[in-house]
Amino acid sequence: MSVARTALDPVIDSVDDQPRAAKGTRRHGGQWIAWLFAAPALAAYTVFVLVPMARTVQYSFYEWDGIGASPWVGFDNYVRVFTDPELSGTIVNAFELIVFFSGIPVVMGLAIASTIRRIATSRLAVVARTVLFIPQVIPLVAAGIAWSWLMSSSGLVNQLLSSVGLDGVTRAWLGDFATALPAVGVIGAWVLLGLCTLLFLAGMSKIDPALYEAARIDGAGPLREFFSITVPSLRQEIGVCVTVTVIAALASFDIVYIVTQGGPGNTTMVPGLEIYYQAFVERQVGVASALAVVLVVLVLVCVLPIQRLTREESS
Repeated sequence: MSVARTALDPVIDSVDDQPRAAKGTRRHGGQWIAWLFAAPALAAYTVFVLVPMARTVQYSFYEWDGIGASPWVGFDNYVRVFTDPELSGTIVNAFELIVFFSGIPVVMGLAIASTIRRIATSRLAVVARTVLFIPQVIPLVAAGIAWSWLMSSSGLVNQLLSSVGLDGVTRAWLGDFATALPAVGVIGAWVLLGLCTLLFLAGMSKIDPALYEAARIDGAGPLREFFSITVPSLRQEIGVCVTVTVIAALASFDIVYIVTQGGPGNTTMVPGLEIYYQAFVERQVGVASALAVVLVVLVLVCVLPIQRLTREESS
């Protein structure tokens, strides 16, 4: 049985289409307003980040002292980065610092955060959180100067070693070729430990306490709880900590500049500091730009797999 259309049907259809049209107009209007609010930040990001990055890539193909003519050299600057021992050695040093900047804070942060969680109701937990987070508040310049005093020949570290009969171990830790880079790594680990610990504590607060109660009923001890419940539940937090600390190791500059300035020799020279010396001391802007581009690529190569692995495990 067919229903005949009346004369009012076109009017009804037009009335039904009006709310849809109004909703679409509001949606597009809201998008334009959102882009309007984001425009200042996008403009600043373009001027101070994207444009300098593009110029860095451009300069890396030229031999330029920052003032005079800049002849085209193609990939010669990149070849020099990987063939010159002084330049490639800085990349090796940066990867060695990852062990200290990333490995130690993540492992110790997990252990310390798990311990603080068990005594969360005590005053000691509050004191521990405050003390561990102090390095994040102290300026890195001040921290570097303080550690330079502590690790000097007559510093507190050597005094403590002498007091327990280890005079033969004492040395100028930041001035010895064998210990300078590990000493810088210890300083970086001290700086990043508090951040990792607090991130892990925040992640542990989201774990259901019933999981720990069930594990205790099944007879699991503290170590089994840690490896079976705590660590698997903190995959995202571990991914964030590893990402932040790896970037800090590869892009380290301030701590190294304050405590050793790349010495003794080039044992603590890192890419960030080498870029500074090449650009503003040696006036080799092209080489500095090529090393900067290589550093960015290395950071992406190290960080992107970590982020992808973290997302896959979480999903």
